[in-house]
Amino acid sequence: MALITSDRARFPNDPWQLVETVHLPGNAGTLETLFSLGNGHLGIRGAHWAAADADLPGTFINGFHETWDIKHAENAYGFARTGQRILYVPDANNFTVIIDGEQLSLDESTILDYRRSVDFATGVYECRITWQCRSGATVTTTERRAVGYASRGGLGISLEVAADRDISADVTSSVINRQDQPVEDHSAHDPRRAGRHAGRVLLPLRLDGADGSLRLSWEAAESKQRLGMAVDHWTSAEVQPFATQVDQDDSSVRYVLAVSAEAPFVLEKSVSYAVGQAAEDLTDNAEAALRPVSEIFAQSQGHYRDYWKTSDIVVAGQPALQQGIRWNLFQLAQATACAGVAGIPAKGVSGSGYEGHYFWDQEVYLLPYLTYTNPGNARQVLEFRHDLLPEAKIRAKELSVDGALFPWRTINGLEASAYYAAGTAQFHIAAAIAFATNRYIWASGDTEFQETLGAELLIETARMWASLGFFGKDGLFHIHGVTGPDEYTAVVNDNLYTNVMARFNLRAAAALNHPEVSDAEREFWEQAANRMQLPYDEDLQVHSQDNDFMTLEPWDWTTPRGKYPLLLHFHPLVIYRHQVLKQADTVLAMFLQWQDFTAEEKRRAFDFYDPITTGDSTLSACVQGIMAAEVGYGKAALDHFTHALFIDLDDTHGNTIDGVHIASTGGVWSSLVSGFAGLRDQGAVPYFDPRLPAEWDGLAFCLLIQGRLLQVELTQESITLAVREGAPLEVDVRGELLAVGGDPVRVPLAPLAAPEPTVFPSGPPTASIPVVRAAI
Repeated sequence: MALITSDRARFPNDPWQLVETVHLPGNAGTLETLFSLGNGHLGIRGAHWAAADADLPGTFINGFHETWDIKHAENAYGFARTGQRILYVPDANNFTVIIDGEQLSLDESTILDYRRSVDFATGVYECRITWQCRSGATVTTTERRAVGYASRGGLGISLEVAADRDISADVTSSVINRQDQPVEDHSAHDPRRAGRHAGRVLLPLRLDGADGSLRLSWEAAESKQRLGMAVDHWTSAEVQPFATQVDQDDSSVRYVLAVSAEAPFVLEKSVSYAVGQAAEDLTDNAEAALRPVSEIFAQSQGHYRDYWKTSDIVVAGQPALQQGIRWNLFQLAQATACAGVAGIPAKGVSGSGYEGHYFWDQEVYLLPYLTYTNPGNARQVLEFRHDLLPEAKIRAKELSVDGALFPWRTINGLEASAYYAAGTAQFHIAAAIAFATNRYIWASGDTEFQETLGAELLIETARMWASLGFFGKDGLFHIHGVTGPDEYTAVVNDNLYTNVMARFNLRAAAALNHPEVSDAEREFWEQAANRMQLPYDEDLQVHSQDNDFMTLEPWDWTTPRGKYPLLLHFHPLVIYRHQVLKQADTVLAMFLQWQDFTAEEKRRAFDFYDPITTGDSTLSACVQGIMAAEVGYGKAALDHFTHALFIDLDDTHGNTIDGVHIASTGGVWSSLVSGFAGLRDQGAVPYFDPRLPAEWDGLAFCLLIQGRLLQVELTQESITLAVREGAPLEVDVRGELLAVGGDPVRVPLAPLAAPEPTVFPSGPPTASIPVVRAAI
């Protein structure tokens, strides 16, 4: 059931805002995700300010987490030992508004007018509600909020109360510790959702408050991370607070006053968070970083003014898609802008889904966007991975391999995936990190990083592959007992994606001129790469996902749609023994290592795997769309792209309530740049093979490549390239080598004929989730 696109009267199609014009019950938690704000460090969900109107409100700080000992019912050596979960930090977005004795709430009060929005151009959330009070007064409340950027731990909130007559107002501003509130643990029913802790998590260290100011701090019971919080209030009426109360779970500042029709009451709430593990009182740090609300708003507006100059992507002739594209790009900025040397959680800082863990998502789905729009931030993510090398080397020894083995899911560097078949067995995360490292070096020209941190990442991951695999009696190099990206096929031998990416990793490391790499080690890496086993089915003439995939029983495609996603309705062993995919696997390998496969191999692989890919993973549609575009299936490419574009806006997977699917938003960027514009990288020069959908008039964007700002404009007839900043750049367009400088270079594009799809002997009917086509 679509959400945003199903009701364009309620959610009008504005290219620079997400707007809601009518409040209706239901979907409150999903909308809290869609209207959330964040800067990569601090995030606040888009909940209404009244407790009765919020579903899953909360505020998060990237990396602030609690740990616990994982208890396995049946233990074994090397199992993950330390659970990690992002915490709800005490939440400042709480108000109680009582007018003439009536407490305002959306469900209980009379609403005359309603509008809330998040503005992509400024990063400002606004909710304006006009209430018909029982006393006869008409009152309008306007809440606005924004997060800081130069002040990355800063949050600014303003609440205005205006009336058509004199009223009595009782307004309470609260800070609520949501982490220790009794809440149902949903994770038992859905492993994608965050669980809860049994005991108290945040232990108070300091609870001070007076005259409208709060100075609060807590320590996580097990991880020992500390949080300091400073809150100041300012009012237009210059009225003193009626009361200031502090408590470990609910601190508040209350104002009681008369409000005249001529002078609305404005309450501004400046908030600052500081986190760390130092012994000092972090409230002092938070207090020092406090900024006026107006400054926080100015920081947000300034950030997005600069952001859109180089990061906007414009689709000509498709206004129905432009809003969705900018919303996805806005989410990418909110998840990454101020993360610092930290990972990017799978949900960013918009929710607690997937426990706030970092996966391979950040390297394969987010780093392309960051590398070509904000390479400094891309380097920081890779520096974060490098910081975890000591733990990764210890983990490698536990798994009896050399080099470094990075955890499948983590916050603090330790493996947190208790189900090894779909966790630790996904060794391919090592190649994802190596691939992102190599791409960053290629695209940025950062030789200092290449010679130091980057080289170490490439070398240590190559050593892991060299020891994990072995030369078999056939003389080929095999990698056994692994799980590829498709988590519906687990612990297999010679997963094609894993082997292809390991081959890349070994070759990239062997190409380094580094004193730590001996000639013998380099020779071993080269031989392992050159003799890597790549499963291939001679009968079907298709690369097999692994050695045994083509022998599995086909899935029963009469399974009702209500039984998807399969992981929620079938035991893993049932799924594992069938030919069915959760997400693109072999197809993803052919996208990332595009030089290694022929056009015919890619087309046949797409034809075989796309129909048996359920789309149960939000990581899949974007990749399927990119490869559909490359092999010439324009309609399929646009269908998959549209599905990816509205995954969260229409809550197509039913779990947007837990936060934005940030990897999918990164996939939307790649779908536009690598899919429809046809960018391929890490070759001799940037390569473009455009595949613009027939329905589109044009596509325009910018890329930061090797110190240049390259502007790309695509129409049905041509591609036009220009370097807006920096020296000329060599670019390849469909085999034509061009020197692109400040003057635009226009290259005509000949139409491409769509190929006939391969018809396999026993091809099952398609299982792809149909795109919800709304009235847009």
